[in-house]
Amino acid sequence: MNIVLFHSTYGLRPAVRQAAGRLRAAGHEVWTPDLFAGRTFDTVEEGMAFKDETGKDELLKRAVLAAAPYSDRGLVYAGFSLGASIAQTLALGDEKARGLLLLHGTSDIAPNATADALPVQLHVAEPDPFETDDWLSAWYLQMGRTGADVEVYRYAGAGHLYTDPGLPDYDEEAAEATWRVALGFLDSLEGPERPE
Repeated sequence: MNIVLFHSTYGLRPAVRQAAGRLRAAGHEVWTPDLFAGRTFDTVEEGMAFKDETGKDELLKRAVLAAAPYSDRGLVYAGFSLGASIAQTLALGDEKARGLLLLHGTSDIAPNATADALPVQLHVAEPDPFETDDWLSAWYLQMGRTGADVEVYRYAGAGHLYTDPGLPDYDEEAAEATWRVALGFLDSLEGPERPE
C-alpha cells in the first residue's frame, strides 16, 4: 500500500520514522511529511502551543500539499494523535483513499462527509484524556453515518501515545499488539479498489 503517515504534536520524532520503517519492512511505501518544518518538542504543551501558533488551516494545507503528489495512487492515510486527526480529515475528502489508520486520535466529522465503504481502524488507550468515551461513542456513530467501515481497538491502562518508545506513555505490550493488528489491516486493503 501507499501510506502517508502524519506525526503527532511532538513533531517528526524518531518514533515516527521507526514506525515508517516497520511499515516499509512489511512491503509498504510510506511518506512521513514534516508539518512542523523541522521542529520537534519534548512536551505536549510545547507542541500544542506551536500547533496553535501555526494554525489548523495552515497545518491542513501543508498536509494536503504533502499528500497531493501521491493521492492518485490511492493512499492509506495514517497518523499519530494530531496526525491522526489530520489523516482523518484528508481521507474523508479524498474519494480515492484506500484506508484510514488512526493511532491515538480522531477529529470532528463534517455533517455532509461521506466515505462509502472506507476501511477505518482506530487504536486508542482506555481511558484516554484526549479521546473520552463519550467523544468516541459519538465519533463512531458519525463515522458509521458517513458509510465508513470502522473498527476500534482499545488498550486498557496504556498512555495516550503508547506506541512511542521515547515517551513516558509508552506501553510495549499495547504497542506491539497495535502494530500486529494494524499490519493485518493494511494487508487486507491490498485487494481491489473501493467502489466509486
